Amino acid sequence: MTGWLWTAVMVQMAMGAFDTLYHHEGTERLAWRASQRTELILHGVRNLLYAVLFITLGWFEPRGNWAAALIGLFLVELVITLWDFVEEDRSRLLPATERVTHTLLTLNYGVILAMLVPQLLGWAGEASALPRADHGWLSWACLAAAAGVILFGMRDLAAAARARRLIETDPASLASALLDRHSILVTGGTGFIGRRLVAALAAGGHEVMVLTRDPAKAALPPAVRPVASLDVIDARCRIDAIVNLAGEPISDSPWTLRKRRRILRSRLAVTRAVMRLTARLDHKPEVIVSGSAIGIYGLRDASPLTEADGGTPCFSQRLCAAWEAAAQRGLPSGIRLVTLRTGLVLAAEGGMLARMLTPFEFGLGGRFGHGRQGMSWIHRDDMVRLIIHAIATPSLAGPVNATAPAPVSNAAFTAALARALRRPAIVPVPAAPLRLALGDFAEELLLSGQYVLPHAALESGFVFAYPTIDAAFDRIVGNSPPVEHDGRKTAVAGEAAAALPIAA
Repeated sequence: MTGWLWTAVMVQMAMGAFDTLYHHEGTERLAWRASQRTELILHGVRNLLYAVLFITLGWFEPRGNWAAALIGLFLVELVITLWDFVEEDRSRLLPATERVTHTLLTLNYGVILAMLVPQLLGWAGEASALPRADHGWLSWACLAAAAGVILFGMRDLAAAARARRLIETDPASLASALLDRHSILVTGGTGFIGRRLVAALAAGGHEVMVLTRDPAKAALPPAVRPVASLDVIDARCRIDAIVNLAGEPISDSPWTLRKRRRILRSRLAVTRAVMRLTARLDHKPEVIVSGSAIGIYGLRDASPLTEADGGTPCFSQRLCAAWEAAAQRGLPSGIRLVTLRTGLVLAAEGGMLARMLTPFEFGLGGRFGHGRQGMSWIHRDDMVRLIIHAIATPSLAGPVNATAPAPVSNAAFTAALARALRRPAIVPVPAAPLRLALGDFAEELLLSGQYVLPHAALESGFVFAYPTIDAAFDRIVGNSPPVEHDGRKTAVAGEAAAALPIAA
């Protein structure tokens, strides 16, 4: 093999590794998307074929039937790649970087075939043999690449088998607490929580409008009406409830001064726009469910907190206090306001958990810092149900902690995730590097926390489908079946009649 051919092979390995780690694992998280089962099977089979190709090219010079078999493997890989392109276009919207990477991979693969196939055809005319070859460090690079694609190939095939168990609860059942048809405006309806909420409301037969900056790319359910600005909504439009979730993501790091300003301004701007819309509507909404977060309690010790507790100063506390104040100041009289103080929302599709699943699945997870900091969490389906419960419950007003009744320490949280994945959690993340790299972001979101109890939700009669961290993780990773709901009751009986004890 020539130097140019080896260069092309090394480039193909590097681009393939980037595509797998950055796109498939990092941004798209294909292994946790039930819809991508066929794509995962194609990736798994193709990776195992690549392992054979890398080992053969790195350590042997195939002759006769061995060379013909290798040509056959290249042809099979080509068919699988073309099939994969069709499946990707059919089942998901590829980001621009992935499309560019696939184009470069295809072009480079064509160069490899153009240089390698003539040589293999020549070897195919010789007597069958599989002599050893030694290409120095290139041979070892091929062996390392083969080990990598075997690892990810087996993982993709296992994820494809798991995909059958990653069946979500019927979204319509999440909205069953709303018995009458409602007209509901949702801001932030294309986000991690908003997507599931909008799907539940639409499936439940409600009329839904969603504020989105780009209606053409919002990918909303067919019956949902997108609006690019609240100013275009006519004053005569009937809106029974508003759910205000919009805002710059807070979980992206680092928190530069510019990032903090965007986080604050985005929440205040949308909340004020919601209040202006409410003031000019002829038919006022009965309720506004406005976002907040448990960051309003600041950095706390292990003492349990309820809606009656105050906060200690930090960026998260100031942000949430300003967000809640903006909703309260602009609220027209006679409208019920519920401020949802959201904890760590759990689902495989997004949020902090989505970033943790891959390292934990490979046995590389562990606690953050000392692990004693509180993690007040809620399953995303319970979050959606609680929002709808807030709309449907006239007696519920004011701050409501959107957290499960059993907050846990970070050590207990990471141990539960590892247990659900049947992996060890023995690789802790030291606090010092996190503080050095991420500053206040690490201090407030990773190394400190709160133990927050949902007193108001429980008092109003809300029943959690996933009251414990083990129940939540077992559902998320497919160890347990979906929970269906009927009205305000859940199919899981009697588990959350009162607050559960804090797990250390």
